[in-house]
Amino acid sequence: QVQLVESGGGLVQPGGSLRLSCAASGSIFRMYAMNWYRQAPGKQRELVAAITSSGSTTYVDSVKGRFTISRDNAKNAVYLQMISLKPEDTAVYYCNAPQSWYPFANYWGQGTQVTVSS
Repeated sequence: QVQLVESGGGLVQPGGSLRLSCAASGSIFRMYAMNWYRQAPGKQRELVAAITSSGSTTYVDSVKGRFTISRDNAKNAVYLQMISLKPEDTAVYYCNAPQSWYPFANYWGQGTQVTVSS
């Protein structure tokens, strides 16, 4: 069982920055790939950034060059550094831990709101 708790969301002006954090429970955090998703009102949840257990990263095209995902296995944490924020980045951001071994559980945090507005 893994519990995920996000923090760091808030209201920021266009062009501003935020750093989201996701704290995970469990002693085998290092074995999980970790994802950040977001869901804007009226839209489907989309994968924003992913980091493998070995540290390889991928991003959706719309955030490349602006968002950086990282992890600290010693702290059981994953982060999403966001710069040059745009109004279209407004969404609830979710931390996700998909289990790649049996029973292939899929863990989610409760989400943190990011609002980019002047």
